[in-house]
Amino acid sequence: MYKCFFKRILDIVIALCGLIVTCIPMLVVAFLIKTDSEGPILYRQKRLGKDGKVFEMLKFRSMYVNSEFTGSGVYSNDSDIRVTKVGRFIRKTSIDELPQLLNVLKGDMSLIGPRPPLTYHPWPLEEYTDDQKRMFEVRPGITGWAQINGRKDVEWHKRIQLNVWYVDHVTFWLDVKIFFITILKVLRNDDNENKGETV
Repeated sequence: MYKCFFKRILDIVIALCGLIVTCIPMLVVAFLIKTDSEGPILYRQKRLGKDGKVFEMLKFRSMYVNSEFTGSGVYSNDSDIRVTKVGRFIRKTSIDELPQLLNVLKGDMSLIGPRPPLTYHPWPLEEYTDDQKRMFEVRPGITGWAQINGRKDVEWHKRIQLNVWYVDHVTFWLDVKIFFITILKVLRNDDNENKGETV
């Protein structure tokens, strides 16, 4: 019952509250992004969602326009010249993820769930095994089980195993645990830098 109904209700209520509480800080961030570099405030990126459906995930733009596929490619770190001054700060504090509350309201995402992978990375949908595809049985999340168990330090096969484990064990109390551990990790800036290309 929780997985099919109450989880969605909680997503809507918490996302609405989150947007109300953060609306002024988000407006400040939007202003800083516009004054720091040319380009849109929001960055839209195609991701794989529930049932493998492609959707556009929102983030505050943290890179210079048209720089995603130059330099370091998919990965970036603190020394990446593609990242703007404001972008460096909002990435370090995870503020760049706040627009995903709109994805939650729309129904593309949940607050808690597997992080949605890119459509082409680590590999296209058709290259996932049947067991790996089970991670797409639930809405992807802003944070999830893999994020509190290593995040960017965990290689992709392990991340997907953690995501499938979450699908099999999702409960209200597990989501509460993930939520509060995520807040702690964000405050401590744990596991928030790519160490290299995970495989």
